[in-house]
Amino acid sequence: MSPRRSLFPALLFVGFLTATLQADTRPAPPPLPESQAAVKRVEPPLHPQIDQLIEAATPNFRKIAAPLCSDAEFFRRAHLDLTGSVPTGEETRAFLADQTPTQEKRAALIELLLASPRYARRMQYVLDEMIMERRAGSNVPDAEWQNWLRSSIRENRRWDAVVAEILAADGAEDAKRPAAKFYLDRDFEVDVVTRDVGRIFLGVDLECAQCHDHPSIDGYLQRHYYGISAFLKRSYVFTDAKSKKKMLGEKAEGDVKFTSVFTSVEGMTNPRLLDLPQIPDPDGVERAYLVKPESKARGIPQYSRRLQLPLSMISDENVDFRRNIVNRLWAVMMGRGLVEPLDVRHADNPATHPEVLSLLADELLRHEYDVRWLIRELALTKTYQRGRAAGDSNDEAHSYAGAYLKALSPEQLAWSVMDVTGVSTQTLAAKKAELLKKDPKSGEAKTADPLWQEETLHDALKANVDQFVTTFAGQGGQKTGFDSSADQALFLLNGALIQKWLVPANGNLTDRLRKLEASAEFAEELYMSVLNRAPGDEEVAAVTSYLEAVSDRDAATQELTWALMTSAEFRFNH
Repeated sequence: MSPRRSLFPALLFVGFLTATLQADTRPAPPPLPESQAAVKRVEPPLHPQIDQLIEAATPNFRKIAAPLCSDAEFFRRAHLDLTGSVPTGEETRAFLADQTPTQEKRAALIELLLASPRYARRMQYVLDEMIMERRAGSNVPDAEWQNWLRSSIRENRRWDAVVAEILAADGAEDAKRPAAKFYLDRDFEVDVVTRDVGRIFLGVDLECAQCHDHPSIDGYLQRHYYGISAFLKRSYVFTDAKSKKKMLGEKAEGDVKFTSVFTSVEGMTNPRLLDLPQIPDPDGVERAYLVKPESKARGIPQYSRRLQLPLSMISDENVDFRRNIVNRLWAVMMGRGLVEPLDVRHADNPATHPEVLSLLADELLRHEYDVRWLIRELALTKTYQRGRAAGDSNDEAHSYAGAYLKALSPEQLAWSVMDVTGVSTQTLAAKKAELLKKDPKSGEAKTADPLWQEETLHDALKANVDQFVTTFAGQGGQKTGFDSSADQALFLLNGALIQKWLVPANGNLTDRLRKLEASAEFAEELYMSVLNRAPGDEEVAAVTSYLEAVSDRDAATQELTWALMTSAEFRFNH
């Protein structure tokens, strides 16, 4: 859609948007003419094109490039990135024993993980942090918002449709209320929402352009800030007297004027996104209401400026929208954005590989904002599958000659620790037994459903995940850096939760380990279960030496498991 089409009356737009967002967002396309169909069939996939551009950007790339990572490294990396947790030792052994050619085996794994219910949960965490930035909010319950996000991911809804629903939501209808969390849990403070629309959906932080053109970034202008603000300025928070729910109302009038505190030059703008055309109000709608704003009635104008925001945001002309999301998804998979920081893209801070950014943005549009398709293509690249580069050449040149270290998110760390220690397995077994006892007739079919298993396990262990988030989550939204604190160290060192999970019980890891008499078998099970790789000779020797030196084998087993589980190798995806 073009911004010029945003002049349709608001009522027509709401009906169109509602139908579009509730319907299947990916209808089957009409048959192509034979000549076009033939072209489409031979079209090259995206992932080799990415690799070619990455290699071409660095003259000595082949000299400094790391080889592809080992199967063990890839297996762990892909599980963490696509499902949010490490695989089991048993799964790892099966993958390593598979003699299928490497790329076929890895491609099949990617498909398997993308089809898993855990993929939807993983992306729910990613998008929740990206959009809501771990802020506390009480107007829309977190569970409702997260369920809506996860459902959208599981259905593989178009990203532009998801964002359009968020930016169109007013919170008045219960069925659409989850999407209104972006606005309502920011209390619709116009300056906060203006900045966050720019940062989160366009990749530009215009905060310092509020009072004047940005003092150090030539491309961030005061009119850019107020162009976004003009979509929002007429809206306000209305509290329904009966339900006590907060929702958005809107006035039909109110222009946006601004004055630079540096130059005293005054300006005025209609709604606009950055340098896209301004969107003037249609003639004859000023002060015209469907519902006039009163103390007991929220205002609903005939023409809504705010409802022009989603249309303008997802228009084909708005290349910043798609460049932003592909940069953010690239950062999720590769460990750093093509543009860093993720929300400070401008002419003097361009992408390290601008051709890659443009290619990804263009192809995402052509593939109808299919996020799952894009993540699949990124996972298939050699760029994603490389091992660590030797020395510092990768970090200094940002060449992607090797894999970047990625600190586990709080959620990845929580689930990985619970999966490794056996908490997940024990909890799921107990929940299955509980349901089978309560419903012996249909319980077996229910408990075999992977979706039931994932959701049941999540609900049972959510409080544990929340503890990790409280301890390990930093302020703000999506970032690619790593910060640590004394509280985090103490949590891992002697926190009651971790210590409880290390106690041998019911076939968990430490229970299995203490029953292995041969030190070599002990070391293999320990390393394969925690780090998803076999131990080296020196590591086997170190484990053997330690076990021979202690008198309390149970305590030694817990110590060794704890040591690996709190190591840098476990804490990072690599």
